[in-house]
Amino acid sequence: MFEEKIKELIAKTTKLKESEIILEKPKDNFGDYAFPCFSLAKIYKKNPVEIAKDLKNKMKPFDEIEHIEAVSGYLNFFINKEFMFEKILKEILKQKEDFGKGQKKGKIMTEFCHANTHKAFHIGHTRNIALGESISRILEKNGFEVIRVNYQGDVGMHIAKTLWGLQNLKKLKLKEPKEERGKWLGIVYATASKVSKENEKITEEINKINQKLYSGDKELTDLWKKTRQWSIDYFENIIYPDFGVKFKRFYFEKEVEKKGTEIAKSLLKKGIAKKSDGAIVMDLKKFGLDIFIILKSDETPLYGTKDLYLAELQNKEYNPNEILHIVGSEQNFYFKQLIKTLELVNPIIAKKEKHITYELVLDSTGRKFASREGIVVLYDDTIKKLTDLAEKEIKQRDSKLKEKELKIRARKIALGAIKYAMLSQSTNKPIVFDEKEIIRFEGDTGSYLLYSYARASSILRKMGKEKQNKTFKIAKLNEQEIKLSKALMEFPEIVQKAGTELNPSIVANYAYNLAKTFNEFYHACQVIGSEESTQRIALVSTSKIVLKEALNLLGIEALEEM
Repeated sequence: MFEEKIKELIAKTTKLKESEIILEKPKDNFGDYAFPCFSLAKIYKKNPVEIAKDLKNKMKPFDEIEHIEAVSGYLNFFINKEFMFEKILKEILKQKEDFGKGQKKGKIMTEFCHANTHKAFHIGHTRNIALGESISRILEKNGFEVIRVNYQGDVGMHIAKTLWGLQNLKKLKLKEPKEERGKWLGIVYATASKVSKENEKITEEINKINQKLYSGDKELTDLWKKTRQWSIDYFENIIYPDFGVKFKRFYFEKEVEKKGTEIAKSLLKKGIAKKSDGAIVMDLKKFGLDIFIILKSDETPLYGTKDLYLAELQNKEYNPNEILHIVGSEQNFYFKQLIKTLELVNPIIAKKEKHITYELVLDSTGRKFASREGIVVLYDDTIKKLTDLAEKEIKQRDSKLKEKELKIRARKIALGAIKYAMLSQSTNKPIVFDEKEIIRFEGDTGSYLLYSYARASSILRKMGKEKQNKTFKIAKLNEQEIKLSKALMEFPEIVQKAGTELNPSIVANYAYNLAKTFNEFYHACQVIGSEESTQRIALVSTSKIVLKEALNLLGIEALEEM
């Protein structure tokens, strides 16, 4: 808002294009925005210090800008604080949840979650689904139409291991439960994986099951279909609702493997691919990407086989401008091979393909979660623990709260804690998952953000709707009021930056700083009964609106009361 006005003034004075003007946000008392004049030295053939002084003399302050200073080769712009305060608050109160929303743009497909059927859904998986949903919401806020899709593994060796386990429950000392069978399949898989490592005969039996399943064995196919549905029901009834996700389309490996195999064979016939030890491969050595196997010698399809057709199918069905595959960093090299192969096969589709990578979630000892090793912290178990911890914290603050309401609030706090923990760190950093640390009500946590929002709601409830809706008048502004209004002003810029970089941690860090700034304001400034009450009520209202929208972009449901 103010940045655009300043760029317009600089462009008019220097004849630079607005797109060429980069503003900085100086610290201390060097203004609200600064323009470095060093890049103009070659154009004006002068010292940057002199250029800054000359430009300053040619510029006239306007309503938004209080004054301009030339210091050490910089033009420093000081915003008119009262003008900013009034303008930003009125803008938020008028636009409400639309504050920061971008103009309509193109269509983007986000592919995420990828939880395989017949396996445990552990806490490590939550980084993917939280990241995918948050990126989708941020893109929508930026004006894009977003198509959420999920690509799940429902064929392969992990299925064969689980099916073998189901046929040998007595050997594994397991019993089929009447409920939560989707969750239970993960235990079967982990147990079968462990015993097969220690027994070569069992490994052979699992391999035979895998071959029979691929060849269409009726008994195994029926068992596969029945148990596959258990997993799907578990995801649809528990996981997706918890993360607020509504997928437009579900893709499964089974539906793309046959066509993918046909594509691999056609590439061989066209001379794009070649044979190597009986397998069909793409030779990508000249691109520094080694050999990419797209069909095994026994014609068993691999991930690459299936992804060749998946790319074609997704483009055919939705024709998006971009397809974002949100997949962990372990698959970085694979996606480089896949996208390079697509460039050689179908460059139009390849241009749309993008891998959004992130690092792993580790347990408290620093080990990565691995379903096949049984090194997992199950999602359901984690939610229960976090909900129990949240209940204890809530009871200390409100011992008279009814049991039903207590459990609803505690679960929402638990979900918010997980989502914030998964999104507040940059995607290039691994996350060490510590249950007690993430549920804390103080510090850089989801619970703290929810508490800050609930505090704003509490203040407004005490004021009543009549006073909330009263037109505010500006009295003298103090430091905390200016600081908070400046933080609110930054939200549209944060939304845009997070969308450009596809990085929810930008929103998460902003939300934390906004909550912290709001609490500093609350402790330092009397809201109810002060001379500045109308402007402070408006500041509380706008803080609540923006904080709620920031939480929403992270997939976190705000609570009116904690």
